[in-house]
Amino acid sequence: MPTVVELITYPVKGCAGVPMAEAELTPAGLPHDRGFMVVDGRGGYRSQRKDPRLAVVRPEVSPDGTRLTLRAPGVDPVRIDVDTTSPRRDVTLFGVPYRGIDQGETAAGWLSETLGTDCRLVRVPPEHDRVADGLFPGTSGYADSSPLHLLSRATLDDLNERFAAAGKPPLPMSRFRPNIVVDGWPEPHVEDRVRRAEVGGAELGFAKLAIRCAVTMVDQETGAKAGPEPLRMFAAYRRVPEGGVAFGSKYSVVRTGKLAVGDDLTVTEWA
Repeated sequence: MPTVVELITYPVKGCAGVPMAEAELTPAGLPHDRGFMVVDGRGGYRSQRKDPRLAVVRPEVSPDGTRLTLRAPGVDPVRIDVDTTSPRRDVTLFGVPYRGIDQGETAAGWLSETLGTDCRLVRVPPEHDRVADGLFPGTSGYADSSPLHLLSRATLDDLNERFAAAGKPPLPMSRFRPNIVVDGWPEPHVEDRVRRAEVGGAELGFAKLAIRCAVTMVDQETGAKAGPEPLRMFAAYRRVPEGGVAFGSKYSVVRTGKLAVGDDLTVTEWA
């Protein structure tokens, strides 16, 4: 029986993940996941693709969601009260317009100094009604698309076996920034064939394959680009008809509910 072995939320898009032992799954995924986003002065989102040092920024949201703390090596942490009421501003994600609530000068100044470039921090407004596409459509905050990225240990193990055969070092799970890590499937890429699954009190619906980009070449501990792997290896065995290379799968939340590390994942529908 496959079992959940890790739960990770990413409160600030592009920044470090926060492990969780248990969580109430929301329609937009794990609590606070991609609820905040770093943008430039024009409102365009910042990503590890161009700003890899985002990886070393470690956010922490208070349990009630009213306080955000940001930490990074070599700088003092900053704490702000989360603003949910100020006027909205225009932001863009992959060229698509959305709205955000600017979190003020303190957060903007800290991020600009830490990343070495002009930054603002925005939060998803309470009225955010984004629709995420896929086989099972859903909603999400500022995630690239679907609210949940699921990856199995068997899938990562298979990749690292290929690296070992080529005389290359293994990569950690953190390089792929999953929300849910599952162990117990005997074969890799089983997550690609799951269409509906129940875990804890929640139900997940397959949205799409996770098409991988240059973020996978960023060392998540140091914030340094460390390519060309894994994209070069993926090109040899994970090209997909949708275009690009796939590793892991995206899911929407069909039914909210509590889930925890140690929960069994029961597949109720296969492709």
